[in-house]
Amino acid sequence: MTSPLMISNLTQEWVESLRRWHLELFFIPTTVVTLATLLANPVLLTCIFVSRALRRETRYLLVANTLTADMLFLILNLATVICNAVRAQVPWLVCELVTAVTVTAYCCAILTVTLMVVDTYAAVRWPLHYHEILPPARTYRILLGVWVLAAMYPFTLVIMMELRRGNLNEKVPVCLVLISLGFIQVQNTVEIHIYFFVAALICASLIFYCYIRLYMVTRTQGIWQSRFSRARVTLLAHAILLLLYFAPGFVFTLELFLFQKIDISQDARVWISTVNMCVFMLLPRAFAPYLYGLRYREITDTLMQLLRRHRRLNQTTLS
Repeated sequence: MTSPLMISNLTQEWVESLRRWHLELFFIPTTVVTLATLLANPVLLTCIFVSRALRRETRYLLVANTLTADMLFLILNLATVICNAVRAQVPWLVCELVTAVTVTAYCCAILTVTLMVVDTYAAVRWPLHYHEILPPARTYRILLGVWVLAAMYPFTLVIMMELRRGNLNEKVPVCLVLISLGFIQVQNTVEIHIYFFVAALICASLIFYCYIRLYMVTRTQGIWQSRFSRARVTLLAHAILLLLYFAPGFVFTLELFLFQKIDISQDARVWISTVNMCVFMLLPRAFAPYLYGLRYREITDTLMQLLRRHRRLNQTTLS
């Protein structure tokens, strides 16, 4: 049973470690990176949904879903970092709900990035039947299913803990996904680790399988012969982005493991959590809009058309 005293003691110790090492200053780079990404993502989303051709393509709908999940994650992450930096008192139930939505957004982005690899494989493997297999209506249903799948487990955990614990009106000075899930896993240790491990294993297996099959299907077409061919550069860029998306999840699993270890110092937990939250988890979301904008020529062309149209409208207004 999670007691108010236990939560209060841990969050107070966490605040003391943050203050001792001045880790609240991490909110500065977090704010800068988040705002830069939140400026770029809506531009790409506008390009996708303004263009009739782009919003009927499965790959662009997957990109749009990834960017949307990233924006939700970044907004909640920034709000959490700022609240922790100013030591705002947050109701524990609100913290749990923020945790559930944050985990949902993170898992949704991971699942969608995995589906992007599967979509690329399907487009290359069955080019003549690709549009029949994945029409826009079916893609929308798949994306809705991805959000439901990503939300099901974290919200189920929150509901179970609320029913088990009863009414708890405790307010905490620090709201972190680690602390929320850390207390939840006291009674659900095996289930939480199985959930993250199985999800990561399925996504990684699908990605490796699709890339290996893509190479086997296309190796006779000569696209891999040049060291700096478009296929090699695209594969490298996507592999780096996938690594940046998956790595913070593995670090977070390590955080959950260390959360229960008595012989690990509190300062070490705070440092690992802060760096993962304010640096590692932001890197893929900072690179994604620029990588997609450069990788997909259609998005860049649509953006340039919108800029030229806006410039003409301004010139017409001024004249």
